[in-house]
Amino acid sequence: MGQKLVKKIRSKSWGFFQKVSSVFLMNWLKQKMIVNHYSDMSEEENNHLDGIKRQNPFGIMVLVLGGASFAFGPEYKWIPIFTMLFCLATIGTFDRVKEDNPWPFGIGFGLSIIG
Repeated sequence: MGQKLVKKIRSKSWGFFQKVSSVFLMNWLKQKMIVNHYSDMSEEENNHLDGIKRQNPFGIMVLVLGGASFAFGPEYKWIPIFTMLFCLATIGTFDRVKEDNPWPFGIGFGLSIIG
């Protein structure tokens, strides 16, 4: 009973972040950033590469911005604020099937709060 409730709450909150990301067209931008097919490789090699889990490019950006927020946040207050807003706007682009983990979002957000 408890696990079903937790899954239900997670799916509802995750849907909210996906809607926020779709409003800002972040999924479209993510598809433009990731090139899935390489012209010099065969179709089998492209399919194999598509099956390998990778990192979300927005998660990496949030992690780098979180580090900048931690380092320069006490002096420049706009960097942590921008990082937190960027994280909340892009975390909905995380795909649990194709991508490795959501930790870069969490760590970047945490570093921006500390900064």
